[in-house]
Amino acid sequence: MRRPRLQQGVIIIPSALTLGNLFFGVWAIVSAASGDFLRAGWLIVFAGIFDTLDGRVARATQTGSRFGEELDSLVDAISFGVAPAMIMYHLFLAQSDSWGWVAVFFYITAAVIRLARFNVEQAGHAKVAFHGLPSPSAGMTLATFYPFSQTDFFQTYLAHWRWPELMIGLMLVIAFLMMSHVLYPVVPKIGFRTRRHILNGLFLGTMVILAITIPRLFFFPALVGYLGYGVLKWTLLGFLERMPDRDPMYDEEEEADEAGAELRDIDYGAISHVEPLHPRRFRRPGRGGH
Repeated sequence: MRRPRLQQGVIIIPSALTLGNLFFGVWAIVSAASGDFLRAGWLIVFAGIFDTLDGRVARATQTGSRFGEELDSLVDAISFGVAPAMIMYHLFLAQSDSWGWVAVFFYITAAVIRLARFNVEQAGHAKVAFHGLPSPSAGMTLATFYPFSQTDFFQTYLAHWRWPELMIGLMLVIAFLMMSHVLYPVVPKIGFRTRRHILNGLFLGTMVILAITIPRLFFFPALVGYLGYGVLKWTLLGFLERMPDRDPMYDEEEEADEAGAELRDIDYGAISHVEPLHPRRFRRPGRGGH
């Protein structure tokens, strides 16, 4: 069946947003190379905004495709892998010994592996959690450190800390988290159907207001908090030996509402024996190579 005329007209929009993500990522690399770390940091934030929009537009207009998924992953590898690593390199490692670039290589490698794993496991399906730290969150965490370091609060209370060592250590920790099995929550659903959706809307609205009014103070601490939340929840569930009653990476409610999706069961025995993952057949390709 032929797609509606409107859908044919908007099919280019998701890919255009993805290329906008790439534009900001490349611009951030150039800015970092010239020593403009403040601009480079915000450019990666803009790349993250475009990365969020392309997937949502693709789902809303039903214009997702395997091509879009692959393009998104390649672009994310640059915007949230190479670009943040270049900021860290020029900011902290360029003047160090000649082997400092190895940390940059390790971070970029982790980002690429994270993106490839996402395409195999989760791309094209509604999800309630990311398997491993999403690469946009990882990249924006590193990128927004410099804007945060220019605030009066940082200069007054935190400037005396050993930030070169701390940030290189954080970059390596983030690389491990991207390749880990720690589950990180997705953007929560908002609306007026349930109390939970209303509370989610209030929470996200507050976050947006803070991001607009005090961006330098907001982004880096908020993203570090997101990193810590996933690790803390994963650790507590491990101590309590609790297993979820449904697949934590698969949004059954949303998928079931769309054209009778077939739900999959969790085989905890397979998990305990570390069986290889078998990707599910794509019902309708979507977007997002996180």
